[in-house]
Amino acid sequence: MPDNRPGSPLRLAIVTSFPADPTHPRGGVEAVSVNLVSALAKLPDLDVHVVTTDRACPAPQVTSWRGATLHRLPWRDRRVLTHATRSGRRDVQACLGRLQPDVIHAHDFYGIMTRHLPIPRVFTIHGFIHADTLYAAERFWRLRARLWKRAETACWADQPHIISISPYVREYLRGIATGVIHDIDNPIDENCFHLPRREQPGTIFSAALVCPRKNTLGLLQAFSRLLARGADARLRLAGPFIDPAYETRVRRFVAQNRLADRVDLLGSISRDHIRDELSRASLFALVSLEEGAPMGVAEAMAAGLPVVTSNRCGMPYMVRQGESGFLVDPNDPDDVADRMGQILQDGALRERMGCRARLIAKDRFHPDRVAERTREVYYRALRRKGQVPSRV
Repeated sequence: MPDNRPGSPLRLAIVTSFPADPTHPRGGVEAVSVNLVSALAKLPDLDVHVVTTDRACPAPQVTSWRGATLHRLPWRDRRVLTHATRSGRRDVQACLGRLQPDVIHAHDFYGIMTRHLPIPRVFTIHGFIHADTLYAAERFWRLRARLWKRAETACWADQPHIISISPYVREYLRGIATGVIHDIDNPIDENCFHLPRREQPGTIFSAALVCPRKNTLGLLQAFSRLLARGADARLRLAGPFIDPAYETRVRRFVAQNRLADRVDLLGSISRDHIRDELSRASLFALVSLEEGAPMGVAEAMAAGLPVVTSNRCGMPYMVRQGESGFLVDPNDPDDVADRMGQILQDGALRERMGCRARLIAKDRFHPDRVAERTREVYYRALRRKGQVPSRV
């Protein structure tokens, strides 16, 4: 069995979505995983292993990255929920059986795979898949949402330690979770804190999937009204289209409102490209209808940008109204346009909000600080099981 004596590394298994190319994560969970693993692997008392499944992986693979060992397993099921409850779960648990970790830290739907394991466990909730399914409105979406809700709530109730990335998540778990809840923000790329400001005045940047849940059309409507008021502005939207019907609506809106020379649909871009966009923007905007703790908002704050974002779900716990940005009604284009215009017209306000945003981000989202707080949870999980003396 692993040696838990003081001074010996704690063997940690992080079970999560992890990209084949860590420099190009796809989505928030992969980005968080890359940032957290990189920071945790720097801590001398942790032996970090990552267990993940990959549709492009034909056979189990073991590689290394920045001091962590990566265990990549084949993804053999068509649907995510089936994968999490059947073959994927069996494969992941078999890998963990071979690793014999001291602590398991599961993320997102991988928490379903680690249920009931008699090992100290920590689980991070990144969002509510059943709620996302409702917004997606795909085939059999009502049934799929009910199945996901049943699986997710059973998972949450089973976890002895849950990391809540936002008070919004903590509140959602009321009456469901039975374990200890720890409030720790998501870590972001450390490079975001060192970006030079090369502002191109009037530039509004947004980075998110283009889909109904992210309310891309709502942002475009607000931008159109901002231009109608005489603002000299440009909207740059980064993110892939994931819904063909919604893509058609977005492109039609841009064409019908003659926005083609003012709106740039950048598609999926690299992390380096996103950081370059952040350094050149005047403000960051995201008016999603459902979010836990969006990475785009945290990265923009670290880059020293004022943020205009929704006054619902997890966003109000990230942006301080009037200090680091503005909270707006995502269903009110005039409200969104008012606040974006206010920031664009006032250079002193942009500077003040950007400085405040960066200070908040450094304390809450810097990967080294998040890693230290997360490590505390690992040792607490071990002490609860009586497997390690207090070291922290």
